[in-house]
Formats: sequence, structure tokens, C-alpha cells
Amino acid sequence: MRLYTDREEAGRELAAALRDLELDDPLILGLPRGGVPVAREVADELDAPLDVLVVRKIGAPGHAEYGIGAIGEEDVEVLDDDAMRALRLGRADLEATIARERTELQRRVRLYRGDRAPTSLRDRTVVIVDDGLATGNTARAAVAVVRQRGAGRVVVAVPVGAPQSVDDLRRLSDEVVCPHAPRSFRAVGSWYGDFHQVTDEEVQSHLAA
Repeated sequence: MRLYTDREEAGRELAAALRDLELDDPLILGLPRGGVPVAREVADELDAPLDVLVVRKIGAPGHAEYGIGAIGEEDVEVLDDDAMRALRLGRADLEATIARERTELQRRVRLYRGDRAPTSLRDRTVVIVDDGLATGNTARAAVAVVRQRGAGRVVVAVPVGAPQSVDDLRRLSDEVVCPHAPRSFRAVGSWYGDFHQVTDEEVQSHLAA
């Protein structure tokens, strides 16, 4: 079942849901790459500033698509203990993967933000936006980053998400906005007509606008 034509449509629906919260001067943070086009629509609809928060998924050794954790700015690291036990993995087994993803994270921070410092989050209402929530690991990492940076209120907003991951994020954030959490949740991309891989150039264009 397709819910959205593309990320832009998803962003507009998400913005409509966020309006009900009557947020006070929110800052919208898009998770690159796919979350940024959604966040751009949210920022435009809410007339709010947009910035980027870089996080990276940590995949299982030999099975990169199977996410077992995530890293974020501020040296944040989140690992899924249940997945680690199921795969009989220890932190040492992930050293090479984490180091590689940390290098890519730093590259993206430089590319997207340049020499500009991150927007101050101190005591602000922050809305973390992604294009969907599967395991929830990258969103968990993002929440940890904005907490470290002193955000006053943390809202996680996604167009579609796995019910269990949505519930888990409710315990970590102040609010989760997710218009669709189908029990038959599959991969995030299956709910979109157009779910192309967003490029660095697209991210830069959205941020510049």
C-alpha cells in the first residue's frame, strides 16, 4: 500500500499534523539524506528555520542493511542490545564499522554545514524529521544529540513508522508525531511511490533554500 507520492507530499502531511501541537518557535532538523526533503516541506509550511543533524546507521558486519545501531554528532553512539545479543556481537566487533561511519559522518557535516556552527538548540523546541522510522536507531541517536545540545522540547516527526519503534521513541522524546504506524509495516520505501536515493547536492539545495 502506497501512502505518499514522494517525500514532499509526506512533508506537507506531516506539517499539518505538527500544527496541532502549536509549537513555540520550532527549529526543524532534517536527518540526511532522505529526511531533509521532508523537513524542508515541514519548515516551509510552518515558516520555521531548517538545519541538518547528521546521523549514520551502523549495520551488522557482513549485513550492512541490517541496522543494529547508529552514531551521531557529539560522538553519540547508540547500539541495539537485543540485536547485538541475537547476533552474538560485542562492541569490539563493530570497531571498524563505527570508525568508517564516523569518517563519513564528519564528511557530511563539513559538506552540509561548512564552517558554520550548528544552530544553537539551548532551551528551544526542536523537531527531528526523517522520512520514516524502521528500527528507530538513527532517531534515537538524533534525540541523544539534541539532548546533549540543551534542547528544551524534543519532538520526533516522521510520516510513517513501525509501531514498536514509534512507542520506543515516545519514551525518549517529549512527543512523537507519526500519521501512519501500520501494523503491517515493511521497509520505509515501500510506503512511497518515489523513494529515490537523495543526493548530497539535493540536501545542499534544500538547506540553501
